[in-house]
This record gives sequence, C-alpha cells and structure tokens, in this order.
Amino acid sequence: MSDNVNNAPEGNAAKDPDDWTTGDEAMTGAQASYLKTLSEEAGEEFDESFTKAEASKRIDELQHETGRGIDH
Repeated sequence: MSDNVNNAPEGNAAKDPDDWTTGDEAMTGAQASYLKTLSEEAGEEFDESFTKAEASKRIDELQHETGRGIDH
C-alpha cells in the first residue's frame, strides 16, 4: 500500500494568496460569511469588497486575533 497522502502536492490552500490565479476575483460566499463572523468577534469592520486573496489574508489575521486559527 503506498503512502500517497504524505507525498501529495500542495493544494491552493497551501499557496500564498498572492500567487493564486483567481486571487483578484471577488471573495467567495463562504469567505464573506466567515470573514464577517471573525470581524464581528474581533470588533472590527467587515469589508465586503475584498478579493479572494485579500479575504484569505484578512481571515488569517483575524483568526490569530480571535484565537480561532490553528497555530502551525
């Protein structure tokens, strides 16, 4: 039995958002929903104009602020 899980290439989630080919598109509905929740928890304004890449970065920042993120 092979151990393909450990040898799998990195997916988009592991790539820097600045390198995403669709990073300049509008954020997804899931990103918007989660970002709004995190913004409310952090007491910060929700910006609905973020791109996918900007939303990803902001989610990472707010996860760290709110303690919701997973530390690596």
